Amino acid sequence: MTALRVVDMQGNEHRVDGLAGRKLMEALREFDFGVAAICGGMCSCATCHVYIDPEWLSRLQPAEPAERDLLAELRHARPNSRLSCQIDLTDALNDLALTIAPEE
Repeated sequence: MTALRVVDMQGNEHRVDGLAGRKLMEALREFDFGVAAICGGMCSCATCHVYIDPEWLSRLQPAEPAERDLLAELRHARPNSRLSCQIDLTDALNDLALTIAPEE
């Protein structure tokens, strides 16, 4: 299990566990935090947009070009924006802090 600290769109913080080896998007969708993930993790819709706590950014794999392109089109994008479908949960991400981005 990988512990997650999630701030939902209403500003409420939740502590939940995600299964290591799965995508972050799957955990967020499972707990119904407003992550639509319409494309099912294919990196083609950006409905799983999150803001990663800046202290965690360096621990993530860098965004691939397709993810960067989608993020560049979002009006709510920030330097710490990521698509949760592109983040693999690992033991190294235990206690990852993030905020669900507003819907576009």
